[in-house]
Amino acid sequence: MLDIRYMRKNSAEVKQRLEYRGVNPETIDELLELDQKRRDLIQKVESLKAQRNDVSDKIAFAKRQKEDASEAILQMKQVGADIKSLDNEQTLLDEQVREIAAHLPNMAAVDVPVGPDESANVEQRKWAPEEYGSRPHALEEASWVKAHYEIGENLGILDFERGAKVSGARFLYYVGDGARLERAVYNFMLDEHRQEGYTEMITPIVVNDSAMFGTGQYPKFQDDAYHVEGLDQTYIPTAEVPLTNYYSGEELPSEDLPIKFTALSPSFRKEAGSAGKDTRGLIRLHQFNKVEMVKFTKPEDSYEELEKMTLDAENILQKLNLPYHVIVLSTGDMGFSAAKTYDIEVWMPQQNVYREISSVSNTEDFQARRMHITYRDADNKLQLVHTLNGSGLAVGRTVAAILENYQNEDGSVTIPEVLRPYLAGQEKLEPTTHH
Repeated sequence: MLDIRYMRKNSAEVKQRLEYRGVNPETIDELLELDQKRRDLIQKVESLKAQRNDVSDKIAFAKRQKEDASEAILQMKQVGADIKSLDNEQTLLDEQVREIAAHLPNMAAVDVPVGPDESANVEQRKWAPEEYGSRPHALEEASWVKAHYEIGENLGILDFERGAKVSGARFLYYVGDGARLERAVYNFMLDEHRQEGYTEMITPIVVNDSAMFGTGQYPKFQDDAYHVEGLDQTYIPTAEVPLTNYYSGEELPSEDLPIKFTALSPSFRKEAGSAGKDTRGLIRLHQFNKVEMVKFTKPEDSYEELEKMTLDAENILQKLNLPYHVIVLSTGDMGFSAAKTYDIEVWMPQQNVYREISSVSNTEDFQARRMHITYRDADNKLQLVHTLNGSGLAVGRTVAAILENYQNEDGSVTIPEVLRPYLAGQEKLEPTTHH
């Protein structure tokens, strides 16, 4: 949620910065007009309440003097009726202001590239294992390279057919070594993040609407969520929601900041609007595992912490020896709550393209304002914290990248060295038969 006081004082700047995010400037005019009406009404109500107090005193005085107070009593009734009518009008205006404000995205940080979509994203850096030499990727010339879902099906470790039979499209079973590989990947990630100072959590995977509103998923993205019919409950689209809401409505001790959480959770997304995209494989599922990182920081530290969090996600890919690049998202490609986002995209040899595997964002005080998460600054004044979140990483996409980048011509897959301790020393995935 944006600061309405800031918007009043800086309307021209706010209109321009939100126009970069696809908001019509007239929407801001409408919001500020309604807000002004609401404030005028509040003043009217206050003055009527003062008048009512005066009349009330007059009635009490008249009664003590045994004088006729009927005229003052009539006046009192009229003032009461006026206050009630204006209160109703104010409630309506409050709702209208809240409704518009709740649909406004965060303003992008000033150094974010301006553009309509992903075409304006800017590459920051690339990384590939040293042994690749001048080539950016190991398998780009190989004619035998297969897609991760073919490799998984040939090895008997990914079963999309039975997943669809039992749950529908974009669900799957991990089988045998597939399940073990997925588990190895997320345990490795959690262990790395714990060493980086993140507190590991296991969160609820069902949250209420207030939590979804707090992180910015509601009201705008309600259609993409799995909502429990008839209940105030939604299956989480990411562990960011329960992790960030952990402190909703609380004041945090400033000496504890930054606070860092990590959690593995299943994530549930309807993927509304993605018909025809990535219909095969692990890239776009309705249910997938993700290791999430969340930070609560002081405003002056949040951009430094964003850089660190991005490096924490990159560290996983470097230790897995997976080539990737980091891009900064443009104003038109960023998520609703973000002020600045880095996407990390991993190299997928079969498609000959980088695919998103992590998104790391600073939301500044946008989420904290919705959730009322505060701390006291050096002057003992109550301030909103800044919140950050990032995938560290999307587990299924990491498995997909391992299968493609570590595949061998004979159909086997070499297991990355850092994962072998989690797989009892196993070095390769070989075809097996399952019934």
